[in-house]
Amino acid sequence: MTTVENPSRPESKDKADASDNPPLDKYNVEAAEALANDALRLPISEAVPIYEQLLGVFPTCVSISALHAKYWKQYVEAHMAVNNDDATRMIFSRCLMTCLQVPLWRCYIRFIRKVNDKKGLEGNEETRRAFLFMLNYVGGDMTAGPMWMDYIAFLKSLPAVNTQEETQRMTAIRKAYQTAIVTPCHHIEQLWKEYENFENSVSRQLAKGLVSEYQPKYNSARAVYRERKKYADEIDWNMLAVPPTSSYKEEMQWMAWKRLVAFERGNPQRIDAASANKRIEFTYDQCLMYLYHYPDIWYDYASWHAKSGSLEAAVKVFQRALKALPESELLRYAYMELEESRGAAPTAKKVYESLLADGTKNAPLAQIQYIRFLRRTEGAEAAQKYFLDAIKSPTCTYHIYVAYAMMAFCLDKEPKIALHVFEAGLKHFMNEPAYILEYVDFLYRLNDDKNIRALFERALSSLPAEGSVEVWKRFVEFEQTYGDLASMLKVEQRRKEALLATSEDGQSATEGSLQNIVSRYSFMDLWPCSSKELDHLSRQEWLTRNISKKSDKLGATNGAGLMERGLLGTSNSSDVIYPDTSKMVVYDPRQKQGPAAAIMGGSAIHALDDIPKGTPPALAAFLASLPVVEGPTPSVDIVLSICLDSSSIQVAQTGRAGASQKQTSRGPAPSSSDVSISSRSYPVPSGSSYKQAGDRQSRKRKDMNSRQEDDDTTTVQSQPPPRDVFRLRQMQKKARAAATSSQTGSASYGSALSGDLSGST
Repeated sequence: MTTVENPSRPESKDKADASDNPPLDKYNVEAAEALANDALRLPISEAVPIYEQLLGVFPTCVSISALHAKYWKQYVEAHMAVNNDDATRMIFSRCLMTCLQVPLWRCYIRFIRKVNDKKGLEGNEETRRAFLFMLNYVGGDMTAGPMWMDYIAFLKSLPAVNTQEETQRMTAIRKAYQTAIVTPCHHIEQLWKEYENFENSVSRQLAKGLVSEYQPKYNSARAVYRERKKYADEIDWNMLAVPPTSSYKEEMQWMAWKRLVAFERGNPQRIDAASANKRIEFTYDQCLMYLYHYPDIWYDYASWHAKSGSLEAAVKVFQRALKALPESELLRYAYMELEESRGAAPTAKKVYESLLADGTKNAPLAQIQYIRFLRRTEGAEAAQKYFLDAIKSPTCTYHIYVAYAMMAFCLDKEPKIALHVFEAGLKHFMNEPAYILEYVDFLYRLNDDKNIRALFERALSSLPAEGSVEVWKRFVEFEQTYGDLASMLKVEQRRKEALLATSEDGQSATEGSLQNIVSRYSFMDLWPCSSKELDHLSRQEWLTRNISKKSDKLGATNGAGLMERGLLGTSNSSDVIYPDTSKMVVYDPRQKQGPAAAIMGGSAIHALDDIPKGTPPALAAFLASLPVVEGPTPSVDIVLSICLDSSSIQVAQTGRAGASQKQTSRGPAPSSSDVSISSRSYPVPSGSSYKQAGDRQSRKRKDMNSRQEDDDTTTVQSQPPPRDVFRLRQMQKKARAAATSSQTGSASYGSALSGDLSGST
C-alpha cells in the first residue's frame, strides 16, 4: 500500500516541488476530497493507488461531504465499469463488514444481480441469498426502506412454474412485508399500504386477520421511527472519521451519537431481547464508522457486550479497537482487565508483553502494572523475578521501588523485604523528595520514629534547598507529632535558616510570627483562630512582605492558600507553576469601581488636563466623570468599540440657556407626549406614524431644514426622559392613546445625533 503523508499531492510530483510545500496532515478532509475527485477522472489502473491511499487513512469511510461520493463505493464502481469482477468481489469482501451503509450494500446487490442475470434459476437463488445476507446486516437501518422494496420487487419478479413454487413465493413476499413494516425506517407508511393491498389481493378473509394482527406492531414501529428520526437528523452522515480535535462540531456529533445509542439501548419498541441487542450492535457499528478514533466509544461498545453476557463479542470489539487505535494504552489496559477477569491470564500476559515490547511512553507504569499482574496470577516469586529485571532497565524510576515495596508490605506481609527495597532505592534516588516522603510514610506505618528522624537528617543533608521544601514541611509535622516543644522549635528554626536563601521575604523568614503558632497548634481542619482572624493575619503577612520588597513582582495569597502554604510554615515546591502576580494590588473597598476598571491597558488618566483639547465637550465631560484609577487603565480602542456598540448612551440636544418651549406658527403646540424618547430604550407609541413618515420623508426633511433656517427658536428643545418611572408610564399611555385616536398624523425625527423620535397629532 502506498504511504503518503500529503493526500492532496500525488506521488508523481517532483520532489523539489514537494520540499517547497510541507506535507499536510494525513487526515486533511479537503485534501482527501480533492484526491478522490482526481481519481474519478483517471483510468482504473492509475486510480487504484489513490483509492488504496485514501482507504488506508479512512478505512471506514463511506461518504465524502463535497459530492456525496463513496470512497469504497466509488472504488468498487470503477472496477465494475470495466467488468473486473474478481477485483470487485475482493473489494466487497474488505469493506462490507466494516461499512454498514445502505448505499454501499445496494451497490453490492446490483453487482450480484448483474453477475447472476443470465444464470437462470441458479442465479435467482444466489441473488435471493445475497438479498437476505444484506437485510440481515443493514435491514434495520433507518434508510433501509428502499432495500426492502427492492427485495420485495425481486421476489414478485420470480417465475413460478407450479402451484408449490407460487405458494413459496407468496409466503416469502408476506414474510418480507411483515418484517419491513415492523422496522422503523423510511417509507414505512408506503410499505404498510403495499402490504394491505398485497393481502387483499391474495385473500380478503385472510387479510382482515393478518392486518389486524400487525396493525399495533406497525403503529409502534412508526412511532419509534419518528423518534428515531429526531436523533438521526442531528448526525452529520457525511463526516469523515478523523482523530478528535475537540472542535465544537465534533463534540456536537459525539453527543448526537451518544443520544442515539442511549435511545436504542432503551429498547423503545419493546421488541425481544435478541432483536433489541442486534439493533444496538448495529447502532454501535455505525457510530464507529464516524467516531473511529474515539477510544471511549470502543470501550462503551465492549462494556455493553460484557454486561450483556457476550464476553466473546466484547473480546472481538477490543481486538478491533486495538487494531484501530494501537497507541491507546487505555484500551490495552481495559482489554487485559477483561481477559484476566474471565480467566484468560495467558492472553492478558501476551498483551502486557506486547505493551512493554512496543516501547510505551509510560514504561514505568506498564512495568508496575505487570508486576501486580504477575503477583495476582503467578505468585510472589514471579513478581519478584520481574522486579529484579525491571530495576536494571534504563527506564526504571523510583515509582517501581515504591510499588514493589508496598506490594511486599501490604500483600505479602513482609515489612523487612519492603524495608530492604526502600533502602536499595535510596541509593539511587536520594535526591528525589517524592521518594523520601514515600519512604517516610512507610516508616510511619511501622511507627519507627528513630528511623524516620534519621531518614530526615540523611535526606536534608544531601537535598538542595530548592528541593527540600516539602521534606522540611514533613519534618516539622513529624516533630509536632513525635517530638517535644524544644525539638519542635529547633526544627522550625533550622527550616527557616535552610530556606532563607529561597524565601521571598528575606530576613523576615527568621523572625517570629503568629503564623507559626497557627501552624503548630492547628490540627486537620481545626484552627486556633476564627476565619476572620486568619484572613487578617494573612493580609498582614502579605503587607509585611511588600514593605521590604524592592522588585515589581508582588505576590498575593489568600487565607486558604496560606493554610496550605505559609500558615503551615512551608512554601510550595519549585515544580508548581504559579500565576504572575506582579500586577496585583491590595483590595481597598473605598476605591470606586466602574465598568472601565475591568479593561486593562496602559497608564491611567489622572486629571482632566490629560484629555486632548480637540475632544468634543460631551466626551470630555464623560472622561472627566470617570474615577481615577491607580494602575492599569482602559484601552482606548476597547472603550470606543463599546461606546459605538452600546445602545444605552443617549446624547441630548442642548438648547440655549433659559430657553423655553414655544408654539411655532407652522404647526400646533406639542402635547405632553412630545417628549424625546430613545427609539431603542423605550417602546414607540404607534406604528402608523412610521408609515406616514416613510411616505413624506423627503418633504419633512425639507420642512425641518427651512424651519431651522427661518427661526431657530421654533425648534422644540429635546428633553431627557423623566427619571420617575410612574410619570414615564403615564406619558407613554397618553402617547399611545393620542396615536390610536388620531386619523392623521405626522412623524418628525429629532436630532440625528440623538436618534430620538417624537410624535405629534
